[in-house]
Amino acid sequence: MKGETKKDRFKRVAEKRVRNVLESLKKLSQCSNRRMYRWDDPQLKKIWSAIDKELDRCRKDFQNAEPDEFRL
Repeated sequence: MKGETKKDRFKRVAEKRVRNVLESLKKLSQCSNRRMYRWDDPQLKKIWSAIDKELDRCRKDFQNAEPDEFRL
């Protein structure tokens, strides 16, 4: 948006993306309905491992974030 600060843009974009992540997790949790789905422990371990790995990567990206522009 024109005239938007980086802080405002972050807030706008991050809020929407976090809502999308949370909504996706809620949808995933619907797969826990044993009347509709069957799964086994190895499948669940793969799911949680993939989610944990991506969450750890995201945390590291924020911890190691550097400005995009070059400065001397």
